[in-house]
Amino acid sequence: VTFGYDNDPDVLSDVNFEIKRGERVAFVGESGGGKTTMTSLLLGLYTPRSGTIRVFDEDTAEMSISQLRDSIGVVFQEASLFSGTIRENISYARPDATDEEIVTAAKKANADKFIHGFHDGYDTLIGERGLKLSGGQKQRISVARAILKDAEILVLDEATSALDTRSERLVQAGLETLMENRTSLIIAHRLSTIANVDRIITLKDGRVDEVGTPAELAQTDGIYATLLALQNEGTKKAKSRLKKYDISH
Repeated sequence: VTFGYDNDPDVLSDVNFEIKRGERVAFVGESGGGKTTMTSLLLGLYTPRSGTIRVFDEDTAEMSISQLRDSIGVVFQEASLFSGTIRENISYARPDATDEEIVTAAKKANADKFIHGFHDGYDTLIGERGLKLSGGQKQRISVARAILKDAEILVLDEATSALDTRSERLVQAGLETLMENRTSLIIAHRLSTIANVDRIITLKDGRVDEVGTPAELAQTDGIYATLLALQNEGTKKAKSRLKKYDISH
């Protein structure tokens, strides 16, 4: 696939890879290197300049937008919540879901306990963009929504880098539950998450640079090996360079 915005130069050039069912794949590259653009293309928000995107062997250009998006669950870095109740925000993925299904999804996302801490529980109004919730709470609502949707493909733009340690652990545990038995595409922001995937695809200047397991890529001179070295170095300069790759630590 090759893609660029409007009349701008290509953001992605001849990007070519295949992901197997049930596989966890992380995408790593410099900030602005095309990771989020790939997510947008997969969701049908844009059309490639050339090339084909296939989901379960079907050309996405021949699928309806609703058919395509029904097969994909997304957890963005910024939780997409709206003014309404917690119940409505979780069930947005499946409006016909029963209360029992909503609660089960919230429990798997480690959200049920804090929801019951509110006076109105699942009927609590959370305000525009989840105004009344903390960052960790918003993300757990997002994870619960994705669990309830139960789509075969998960796109995960990790959202733990801005959270405190306890919230991060709770969100990460929910994400682990969500990724079980699911094809997961992860835009990685933490090296600890990248280490647990089946394969890593690194992007450099809008092209696929390396593809391999974390163990394989740790032995090369590529982006992932560089990130590991910078993390181990631990200096202020190294941390600054990590940010260039959207990696917090």
